[in-house]
Amino acid sequence: MTIEALAARVRDGEPRALARALSVVEDETPQASALVGALYPHTGRGAIVGLTGAPGAGKSTLVDCLALGWRARQRRVAILAVDPTSPFTGGALLGDRVRMQHASDGGVFIRSMATRGHLGGLARSTADAVIVLEAAGYDLVIVETVGVGQDEVEIVRTADVSLVVVVPGMGDDVQALKAGLMEIADIYVVNKADRDGADRAAAAIDGLLSLQPVAAEAWRPPVLRTEATSGAGVEAVIDATEAFLARTVHLVEARRRQRAAARVRDLVVRQVWGHLEREALGPGGFDALIDRVAAREIDAHAAARALTARLVEGR
Repeated sequence: MTIEALAARVRDGEPRALARALSVVEDETPQASALVGALYPHTGRGAIVGLTGAPGAGKSTLVDCLALGWRARQRRVAILAVDPTSPFTGGALLGDRVRMQHASDGGVFIRSMATRGHLGGLARSTADAVIVLEAAGYDLVIVETVGVGQDEVEIVRTADVSLVVVVPGMGDDVQALKAGLMEIADIYVVNKADRDGADRAAAAIDGLLSLQPVAAEAWRPPVLRTEATSGAGVEAVIDATEAFLARTVHLVEARRRQRAAARVRDLVVRQVWGHLEREALGPGGFDALIDRVAAREIDAHAAARALTARLVEGR
C-alpha cells in the first residue's frame, strides 16, 4: 500500500489503516515522514488532553472513565497510553489496552506505546502518533504518560491541556507541590478521593495555588476530587477540561506554536546528527572520537566543536 493510499484510509477513519499508520510512525520507518506530511494538513480540529502523575495514581482507570464520559457526549476519543518498555521485546510492558474496556465501541481507539528509553514519560514518536489520530477525525486525543515520577513535564509540550493526577496516602500531595508538576498543571485531580487524606492533599495544592498571583481573567487550575473506580467526580473533570479549552483559546494556540517549534528543533537535531554519522564521520568515526575523549586526549567540548566544524565545512 502506498503512503498516499494509507493516508487516505486513515482520514476515512479505518481502524486497520490507523493501526498500521501508528506502527509506521512508532517504528520511525523511512515512510514515517511522508505519512506525517500527508496527514498534517488535516489536523488541528481536535483537542489533545495530557494526563500525568506518579505510578499508582489510577491514571488508566481515570482515562477509561473520561473516555466513557466524552462518548456519552457524542465525542470520538482516541487514547495513547504510554507504557514502560519491555527490556526483551521493546514493546509496551503493561499494555493499557488490556485494562480499558471499549472493544465494542467504534468511537474509541486505544493504542499502547512504549517509551523505548525516551525520558519524560512519553515515547519519542508520540507527537507524530497524535498527528495520525487527529487526522483520523477524533475529537479528543488523550495522552497518558508512563508514570515515572516528577520529571514527566514533557507532556506540556504535547498537550493542549494538562491534567496532573495525585492520590492521597502515597506522598503524592507533596510530590505535586514540587516545581515541575506544579508548573504544568491546568487541572489537578485528586483521585481515590474516598481515601483518608484526600481533603488534606487537595487543600495543600489549593493553598499553594492561592499564593500565586493570577490575573482576573486568567485560568486558575481547579483542584478536583474523583473516584475513578466508581466514576464519581469524572463529569466535573470533563467540564473543567472543556471550560479550559473554551476560555483559553489564545493560550492553546500559543502552546501549539511552541509545540511546533520544539518539534522542528528536535527533528533538526536528529537529522543533523544522522547526517554527521552517515556523511561526515563514516563508519566508526564517532567511536574513534569518543575514544580520544575517554583517553583524555581532548575534552567533550572540543569533540563537539570538531563535529560542528565538520558539519559547517561539509566534510
